[in-house]
Amino acid sequence: MPVYTVHAPKSAETSPLAATDKFVFVRDGFHVWAFIAGPFWLLFHRLWLALIGYLVLSFIGEIALSKLGVGAGLRGIVMFLVALLMGFEASSLRRWSYSRGKWQQLDVVVADNPEAAERRFFDRWASSQRDDSYSTDRGAPPPTRRVPAQPFSRGPDDVIGLFPQPGVTR
Repeated sequence: MPVYTVHAPKSAETSPLAATDKFVFVRDGFHVWAFIAGPFWLLFHRLWLALIGYLVLSFIGEIALSKLGVGAGLRGIVMFLVALLMGFEASSLRRWSYSRGKWQQLDVVVADNPEAAERRFFDRWASSQRDDSYSTDRGAPPPTRRVPAQPFSRGPDDVIGLFPQPGVTR
């Protein structure tokens, strides 16, 4: 299953409900379009520093390999490996870009698709945002029968079902 990281603007700390439409889900894993068309993928996701680094690495690599007299086949293999690295590290570049700016990572979600990841994240996030002071603690011991403050508690003579009354002879 794919793993998604959830990023939110740091302004979400002050007003979390106002910023929910700006939350970003970044899928971890191999990105085919970053492998096939790395510079265009970087442009599409507005990763300007990563694009500059990719272009500088590509140009310097091509120039260095041609100055060393490396054949075209080996240069193609090296550029294929750079594109493969771009496909594997594309999501890391996006997360790095968000961490540099005014964004924070909120959570990690495992889901089949982005919609399911959003659903899981917001279910968990909404339950942590609301006031649960009136809810039942699921980790507490079960209620006892002889506590008069509980509305469902019964007296010692009340028996539910077809059982005989306690202490009565047969």
